[in-house]
Amino acid sequence: MEKLLIEGGTSSPSVSFDDETGLLEIGGESYPENSFEFYAPVMEWLKAFLKENKRPVSFKITLSYLNTSSTKCMIDLLDELESAHARGTPVRVEWYYDGDNERARDTIDEFKEDFTMPFEVVPRAG
Repeated sequence: MEKLLIEGGTSSPSVSFDDETGLLEIGGESYPENSFEFYAPVMEWLKAFLKENKRPVSFKITLSYLNTSSTKCMIDLLDELESAHARGTPVRVEWYYDGDNERARDTIDEFKEDFTMPFEVVPRAG
């Protein structure tokens, strides 16, 4: 597999998935015109990677904003990782947020409640 690289734009996040290290990173803001279309190649790449590998996957999220449809796409990605975790693939999620934004923390904690895989919510300086 080749690395997945999607350059971020004004309304779309940057995405990087390195098949050698198993590191998936998504950062920026996510409110593309069509979130499902934007995230489709990310999901396809993730599914293909998980089908071919049992290597550990680390998912690092540094999104400062998600619209409703992007939130659904993020849940789909996390569900796919949760399924891999249940099958024995080592998975770790780190979701970084502005430490001054308690509302963001609460929202991410709501995501975290739905999963059993290791899921760390990490404040960073605003």
